[in-house]
Amino acid sequence: MDTGSDLVWFPCTQRYLCKNCTFSNPNTKLPTFLPKNSTSSKLIGCKNPKCSWIHNTDVNTRCKDCKPNSKICSQICPPYIVIYGSASTGGILLSETLDLPEKKIPNFAVGCSLFASRSPAGIAGFGRGSASLPSQLGLNKFSYCLVSHRFDDSTQSSSLVLDGGDDSGDTKTTGVSYTPFIKNPVTGRAAFSVYYYVGLKKITVGKKTVKIPNSYLFQRPDGNGGTIVDSGSTFTFMEGRVFKIFASEVESQMTHFKKATDIEAITGLRPCYDISGEKSVTFPKLVLHFKGGADMEIPLSNYFSFIGGNGVVCMTIISDGVVGDDNNMFGGPAVILGNYQFQNYYVEYDLENQRFGFRQKTCK
Repeated sequence: MDTGSDLVWFPCTQRYLCKNCTFSNPNTKLPTFLPKNSTSSKLIGCKNPKCSWIHNTDVNTRCKDCKPNSKICSQICPPYIVIYGSASTGGILLSETLDLPEKKIPNFAVGCSLFASRSPAGIAGFGRGSASLPSQLGLNKFSYCLVSHRFDDSTQSSSLVLDGGDDSGDTKTTGVSYTPFIKNPVTGRAAFSVYYYVGLKKITVGKKTVKIPNSYLFQRPDGNGGTIVDSGSTFTFMEGRVFKIFASEVESQMTHFKKATDIEAITGLRPCYDISGEKSVTFPKLVLHFKGGADMEIPLSNYFSFIGGNGVVCMTIISDGVVGDDNNMFGGPAVILGNYQFQNYYVEYDLENQRFGFRQKTCK
């Protein structure tokens, strides 16, 4: 599942091609969906409103083979291409029946992907767009609890709960801290409308507040900046200038450890430290402070990880390394909260009350 995108897609047809796709088991054969074997599978027409979920909302622009203002149009919804950072996929949009354990959802719009890169098995988009699974199912809330990445090579999976029942009002889950979702001020950019923005007010390392400019932490009038929660991102990402300030503060409080610059050069992670000869290790506490008073203390194992077997640990918060300035600022969110930092956290997206909730929990 991916809360940073909205299309639900899976590998489709016998000709499905995946480039740069790897599996933990080299003998894995990826199953693909065959539309011809499904009695409920249908191509979505170009003038179908669902086509506008992934293409231009103007019918005449996306349906170029149809006569303007004509009600008769045999053109199918144009093929899609979706980019996910370094991954991508492309295919055609279908209408299919989604068969859940207790309910069948007819006319569910789903992507029949014919090719993909670095994303072999499909993605369930849980973003805020109309094509996402929560939007199509009309969910009031969904939640998950992410098991530790130590189980990445095992069959253990994380729990996911979908709540589409009657309105629950302002009922809060016991022990959960909440912060409101924030609307992006720009409505004309599709990517911005998909994201779950939250109000990250400040970050503290140890007892010190990291001095990040408000122009990065808060959304600007052009829609850029701010913080999103993205379950599809592995590590938390910080824009170059934000990361530089943040990493410098972390490093200033860890000068008593030996830097592992060779590992930094190999992995691209920073900072890295060789703690193999240390009898006791103490790292500064990392806390994210959100709008509404919700504070999230990131456990050490969620922001530092052992690399290899030589006693070297590296911070698992990353950046693209591009440092802008106030006159040449970045595009998109300044901070993307990834799933590594939410290991062993119960996470709740309360769509009815427009808020994001979390609490520490041993996920099984």
